[in-house]
Amino acid sequence: MDQAHPSFKLNNGSAIPAIGLGTWQSSDSQTRDAVEHALQHGYRHIDTAFNYGNEKEVGEGIRASGIPREDIWVTTKLDNPWHHRAQQGLEASLKNLDTGYIDLFLMHFPCSTDPDDPSKHLGDWDFVKTWQEMQKMLDSGKVKNIGVSNFQIRHLERLLNDPSCQVVPAVNQLELHPYNPSTKLLEYCRSKGIHCTAYSCLGGHTTSPINSHTDLASNDVVVRIAEKKGKTPAQVLVKWGLSRGTSMIPKSITPSRIESNFNMAGWALEEHEIAEISGIKTRAKVVGDSWMPIKVFFGDDE
Repeated sequence: MDQAHPSFKLNNGSAIPAIGLGTWQSSDSQTRDAVEHALQHGYRHIDTAFNYGNEKEVGEGIRASGIPREDIWVTTKLDNPWHHRAQQGLEASLKNLDTGYIDLFLMHFPCSTDPDDPSKHLGDWDFVKTWQEMQKMLDSGKVKNIGVSNFQIRHLERLLNDPSCQVVPAVNQLELHPYNPSTKLLEYCRSKGIHCTAYSCLGGHTTSPINSHTDLASNDVVVRIAEKKGKTPAQVLVKWGLSRGTSMIPKSITPSRIESNFNMAGWALEEHEIAEISGIKTRAKVVGDSWMPIKVFFGDDE
C-alpha cells in the first residue's frame, strides 16, 4: 500500500482507495447523509450495489458532498437476476447513480438467478458467460474496472482457465474479518494478481436475518488491543485488514464512527498484535448462501 496516498494498485494499474464507505443495509436518507459526510471527511471510495436498493441515494450523496466526481471511486455490483442481461444491469446502475461512469463494476455473486423465479438458477447461463459480457464493458467508457465478489477458489479457477477469460478480475470483494479470514483464498488471489476488498470487515449484528454471530467489536482480543492503543475496536479491525493487503469498506451511518473508521494515520499495530488477532479461533460468517438457488460458499478456502 502506498503510505503517502492510501490506495492499492490493481493489476491494470488503477489505484483503489484503501478505505471506503460500505452502504449495505443503509436506508434512503441514512445512505445519502452518510455518503455526503464520508466524502467531506476524507473518504474517496463509496461501495454500493443494485441489490442494496440505494444506488440513487449514493449518487445524491456524492453530488451533495461537493467533491469532484473524478476524485471519487464508485463501486457497484451486478445483481444475480441480471447475469444474462449484464449490459442492461450496468445501464440500470448508471441511471440510478447518475455518476456518468462506474469505477469498479463487480459481479455480486457467482450465481445466475432466474429473474422470473428466484429459487431457480438459469439452466443455460453461468458466471463464465456473465464475465464474457462484462469484459465488453471496458470498451464503453462507462466502466473503468471490472471484478467479482464472493468468488471462491473453485470459481476463480474455472473462470481463469476458461479460454474466453481475456481479463483477469481486478478485484474480488469478500467477507473478510478475524472470524472469516479466508487466508488460503487471499493467497490464491494474490498469486493471480487479484486484489481483495473486505466487506463486513467489522462483523455484523444479530438483528440481521443472515447473520450468525455478534459484533466483532466485542471480541476480547480486539477490545484489549483497542484499549491499549487508545483506539476503537473498529479502528483496530480496519487496521488489521489493511495489514493483510486488503482494501476495507467499513459500514456506518453514524458521523463520528464514519470519521474514526477512516482515521488510520499516525499509528500502527505491532506485529504481535496482528498475530494475536489473526490467531482468533472463532469461525463464523455474516453472509450465507441459503437464499440463493445454488451453493456458493464451501468453507474450503480457509
